Amino acid sequence: MEIRQATIYDLDKLCEAEAECFNPAERAERTSIEKRLKTFANHFLLLFERGRLAAYIDGAVTDGRDLADEMFENEKLHDEKGAWQMIFGLGVKENFRGRGYAAMLIKEFCAVAESEGRRGVVLTCKPHLVPFYSKFGFKDEGVCSSSHGGAVWHQMRMEF
Repeated sequence: MEIRQATIYDLDKLCEAEAECFNPAERAERTSIEKRLKTFANHFLLLFERGRLAAYIDGAVTDGRDLADEMFENEKLHDEKGAWQMIFGLGVKENFRGRGYAAMLIKEFCAVAESEGRRGVVLTCKPHLVPFYSKFGFKDEGVCSSSHGGAVWHQMRMEF
């Protein structure tokens, strides 16, 4: 198993994984993933098993305290010097689920954010995932204003 940052050369693998892990209304399109990779590839962690992409996590950095829907499509809102690491997506491909890969990536992503001097990490998730993220120290801030993909989202925050 290998965990590493992404490069633009991972675009096809990431698009395939995003399509497998998220429904059409919620997943990032190829152009969006490409813009993210060109702007903040260093804020993607990819987990490979035997040379195959198994899981990934990504997100921009900002000084804003809340994860706003426009961040998903506007890579220019990324601020490398920002205080907060956002999580846009965490995906584990179907054949690799149940192996603890999501937990590994969350822990590593948060550790990197802390080592970079961020104030913390912010994510949004569906209500049934609140207990999962709580296990890692994220605090539920309740239903947020996000309407991404037409779903109801909770914002969660981990402060360092």
